[in-house]
Amino acid sequence: MLLGVIADGFTGASDIANTLAKGRPGQGGLRTVQYLGIPDGMAAPDVEAGVIALKSRSIEAAAAVEQSLAALRWLLEQGCRQIVFKYCSTFDSTSAGNIGPVAEALAEALDVKGVVACPAFPGAGRTVYQGHLFVKDRSLNESGLQNHPLNPMTDADIRRWLRLQTTADVGHVDIGVVRQGPAEIEAALQEDAARNRTLVIVDAITDDDLVAIGRAVVSHRLVTGGSGIAIGLAANFVEHGLAVGTGAAAIGVEGPEAVLAGSCSGATREQIEVHRRNHPTFAIDVDAVMDGSITTKDVTSFLLANQGRAPLAYSSCTPDAVQAIQVRFGREKVAKALDDLFAQIAQQLVRAGIRRLVVAGGETSGAVVSALDLGALTIGAEIDPGVPVLLSGGECPIALALKSGNFGAPDFFINAVKRLAGR
Repeated sequence: MLLGVIADGFTGASDIANTLAKGRPGQGGLRTVQYLGIPDGMAAPDVEAGVIALKSRSIEAAAAVEQSLAALRWLLEQGCRQIVFKYCSTFDSTSAGNIGPVAEALAEALDVKGVVACPAFPGAGRTVYQGHLFVKDRSLNESGLQNHPLNPMTDADIRRWLRLQTTADVGHVDIGVVRQGPAEIEAALQEDAARNRTLVIVDAITDDDLVAIGRAVVSHRLVTGGSGIAIGLAANFVEHGLAVGTGAAAIGVEGPEAVLAGSCSGATREQIEVHRRNHPTFAIDVDAVMDGSITTKDVTSFLLANQGRAPLAYSSCTPDAVQAIQVRFGREKVAKALDDLFAQIAQQLVRAGIRRLVVAGGETSGAVVSALDLGALTIGAEIDPGVPVLLSGGECPIALALKSGNFGAPDFFINAVKRLAGR
């Protein structure tokens, strides 16, 4: 294994696995496998990039650090030359969150300074300019992410945000330096390292900026960022003759389908509205979940009764509604109840023969794939930017699409259902 990724969520893991597998046009990517948690045994010998998906984004920082260091140890045992710590391109974490502590712990374990921190993903509208994170034409704290139910982002200055989470000063490489090319980027990172700065925010507005950053860190043991940071990394191994540059596999399975949505993002709510015009939908009332009047059987019965029509079950609602529910029942209690519900629904659906499963929302995806315990997933073709087809192994493989809440076109759900069948 050449490159190892530690991802703090399951949708994010799929996102960066997709980036590594497809690579740059004309160059190809790496043979990539996504692991749902830390594997028990060694990786297959032909795996060039291994992505470990953790569910660590919203847990206590100390626990996130412990899990991430365990993942690092496994990846180093596989021979990885470079490690990527992948977090969300909207930098989902509170001021007391996990991104800074995990990144610092990994840097300390690898004995490195001047580590790139770049959540930019221009293909999904995420850019970094002068150390500030933007979502399309809005600063992060005005993009709707300030209303995130678990990790509200109230400051677009990610240097300032990281300084609240870390012990060392945070550096910055601005877009002017980035546009001068890889040598200048590397020189700036080395200067920050000499100043004892562990993490360095690096501006990126276009994919070409990310390619330049990727070339600059060709010899770095640790890189951190969103999935976009990996755009230029696969090519480094191909150009040095360490990888052959394969593309993502064309995979899929036929069979019954279902769509589950737990995200409350604006993009997912729009996708639900588009989907419900022509497909059966089941709105999961969270109050009813909390008082037990909606059960797993209610939802699964609806989805199974509508096989062949791309049925959708969702708990998504507006930020105001989410806040009101959290006030009534408590944020953690609501999150656990919904995670448990979606996990049990997924288990019952698969037992009943569902073979194509689309899941929207990072926490929901984590709950679903943890419950299904599918092992290593093969990375297939891209459905929408950042969302590939995933295929489990075994005699009855399951095709999955795990979508971050803010990703995907308005008609994502029906397109995903089709692509999971290889169409």
